[in-house]
Amino acid sequence: MRPRSLDEMVGQQRLLAPGSALRRAVASGRLHSMILWGPPGCGKTTLALLVAEYAEAEFRAISAVLSGLPDVRKVLAEADARFQAGHRTVLFVDEVHRFNKVQQDAFLPHIEKGSILFVGATTENPSFELNSALLSRCRVHVLEAVDADDIVAALKAALADTERGLGGRGLAVDDDLLGMIARAADGDVRRALTLLEIAAELAEGEGGTVTPATLEQVLADRTRRFDKGGEQFYDQISALHKSVRSSNPDAALYWLARMLDGGCDPAYLARRLTRMAVEDVGLADPRALQMAIEAWETFDRLGSPEGDLALAQLTIYLASTAKSNAGYMAWNKARADVREHGTQPVPMHLRNAPTRLMKELGYGERYQYDHDAEGGVALDQTGFPDAMGEREYYRPVERGMEIRLKEKLDALRAAREEARRGRG
Repeated sequence: MRPRSLDEMVGQQRLLAPGSALRRAVASGRLHSMILWGPPGCGKTTLALLVAEYAEAEFRAISAVLSGLPDVRKVLAEADARFQAGHRTVLFVDEVHRFNKVQQDAFLPHIEKGSILFVGATTENPSFELNSALLSRCRVHVLEAVDADDIVAALKAALADTERGLGGRGLAVDDDLLGMIARAADGDVRRALTLLEIAAELAEGEGGTVTPATLEQVLADRTRRFDKGGEQFYDQISALHKSVRSSNPDAALYWLARMLDGGCDPAYLARRLTRMAVEDVGLADPRALQMAIEAWETFDRLGSPEGDLALAQLTIYLASTAKSNAGYMAWNKARADVREHGTQPVPMHLRNAPTRLMKELGYGERYQYDHDAEGGVALDQTGFPDAMGEREYYRPVERGMEIRLKEKLDALRAAREEARRGRG
């Protein structure tokens, strides 16, 4: 059922709409080397085949998973010979992101002289996975997951097609059931057609009718798209973190469920949620960190699925409670000063003086014991190296428990400043 023309393509309306730049280029045969970036089953291979068809060029395909540099060189040599004879070659490289830099560089001179029309397919972000030299010679086209309505159209076409599809078998499938298959395919047309084919085989023993019971067997073990090491992984953890930061517990819970459903390691999620408790909630609600550690320990003891609820409750709490990144920002400022100012000597009054010699050298001299000072704080005593002077890293926000910390520190800082002016 692979489309044999642009009109048979389903989905990708933005990229292949009538009058679009890519559609005009493909239809006219005046094409450029390109990278097709999109999820599985969205039409990357089909589009590459159509590029060769419309360009009246020879189609050659290699997979970066199965091919090495000798295979690449052989295909390129054949394309060069074809080019010398006046014929074009569309070289389709599936999973191109799996080639290393040396393998990717092998294509460059052939793209430049025009002996190949390079079409690379990838499910990963080309900016991260492909070298800049290859990217500069190709145009990147972003393909999207095919929506359920378009997948239903592809399924109906397969049911009606007697030459390539399931037409002629007398199959009966309700539109509602086709919709279930389309949603279960999760944007992957190839997967949807496979599910329909399995359902058709089961239905042959049931009078040719695909029933809800039949479909339940077919869809029992379906899973959603999730790449544990790819861009989808990082996009989803980013969505979870930003939903927590935005105080949106419903969205945060959705992304947590998506990642657990996709097979993400719960220990990784527990670690990231703990980081959110420190980075984004911080001292606005110090209970959040303790709750994160307890949720992590609870999951370690219970495992999945019982322990999933502990992570879910933690997610809800982190998203719902007061937020402050003041501690996080203060830590970054302190680290920046350490890098900038180097190894500054500890002020004499702050040094430890366990021996007579150290006392004679002035270690600990003029140190004021804060508990003996009025209010419990020695206001005219600095805690920084002499060459740096006082610094202000931590600036509490007026949210949650930091409101009280802000009130106290504002008063102390003002009093210290007044004491320093009085001393000067």
